[in-house]
Amino acid sequence: MRGKSLDDEWGQQLSMWGSPQAGPSLPAMQIYRVSQITAYIKGLFDSDYALQDLWLEGEVSNYSRAASGHVYFTLKDEEAQIRCVMWRSQAERQAYLPQNGEAIIAHGRISVYEAGGRYQLYVDDIQPAGAGLLYLQFEALKERLAAEGLFDVERKRPLPPFPRRLGLVTSPTAAALRDIVNVLRRRYPLVEVVLSPTLVQGDEAPSQIVAAIKALNQHTDMDAIIVARGGGSLEDLWAFNDERVARAIYASQIPVVTGVGHETDFTIADFVADVRAPTPSAAAEVAVPDRQELRGAVENWRGRLVQLMRGRIEEGRRALQYREQILRRFSPQAQIDSYRQRIDDLMHSALAGLKHHLALARERLRTLDSQLQTLSPLATLERGYAIARHLGTGKVVRSIAQVGAGDRLEVRVSDGQFESTVEAAQQCRQT
Repeated sequence: MRGKSLDDEWGQQLSMWGSPQAGPSLPAMQIYRVSQITAYIKGLFDSDYALQDLWLEGEVSNYSRAASGHVYFTLKDEEAQIRCVMWRSQAERQAYLPQNGEAIIAHGRISVYEAGGRYQLYVDDIQPAGAGLLYLQFEALKERLAAEGLFDVERKRPLPPFPRRLGLVTSPTAAALRDIVNVLRRRYPLVEVVLSPTLVQGDEAPSQIVAAIKALNQHTDMDAIIVARGGGSLEDLWAFNDERVARAIYASQIPVVTGVGHETDFTIADFVADVRAPTPSAAAEVAVPDRQELRGAVENWRGRLVQLMRGRIEEGRRALQYREQILRRFSPQAQIDSYRQRIDDLMHSALAGLKHHLALARERLRTLDSQLQTLSPLATLERGYAIARHLGTGKVVRSIAQVGAGDRLEVRVSDGQFESTVEAAQQCRQT
């Protein structure tokens, strides 16, 4: 990283002195201002790449923090010292800030503070000296694995929403195990936990962690793996910065959740894992759903389902009513009803015609009956006439020539009949 460019005047003088590749040199027989020489020296510092990215180790003294939030201190060893400044933006991101007398390693660039006429270290990161080497190793491994793609977001897999079996890589005697089990029991008691025990600290821990992860990968019905450890120093957590552990997590066929240390602790395992949780308890919360939330979601879905069902039923009812209207409009029942009414009308007309015809027939019958009564022999008998029949032949006697003395006759009158014997027959004279 190159430093700030010099002002225009000093830039013109540098161009007179020669190429920067050959190293600037001051022209002879020239009187300079202090600011010119200071800017020249600052240019020398800023153009030296070795001074723009370095780590320094030393003891802190004269530590102070200004009201602006910037941090000022001196870094010294047995033979020399250098002034240091850390701007507020970097200081606020630091998990660790030193005190007087502490040994630290500080990263930054060296440049010249022109107003004070002194060079100083502009610090952007501070680590305790005891962890300095480990931190440098951590950064180097992190950079190398990142370049290989082990941290790529695209390869990270989502966790199953409703896991049935979880693998747990941690120490069987650690408090982290109890915390995880308690969280799982409270949030999602349906899940089954398979513990793959391992050391989580010490020289043998990395190989055991790798073996535990590989053992869980032998189970095809495992839904996710939690790799967990409680908080501790950088040295305590160093097993999870081991390259073997990182590659075992990367090679796992099962999604891996890490919950190592406290919220501010980051390990190489966290960067490789599919999901990083700040603590072991948080890892358990991430791995399983909350049954209370599920119950609420089920109730919400039930309400929505009932509402949707009611809507569908109402929609179906309206569609059915519409189809019924269409069906009634084009149904043959309407024609049947019309024909039935026509039949009723025709029956009524036929019945009326029949009644009229019967009335006429009855009237004609009455007339004929009257005529018959008028012409009936009985009517004649009523007027005093009688009808005579031969008893033997039953023939009506119409002429005196048909009877003779001694013939027996049946005589019928208006109210009955009687027998008689002809004594004599005498023809009446017509007038």
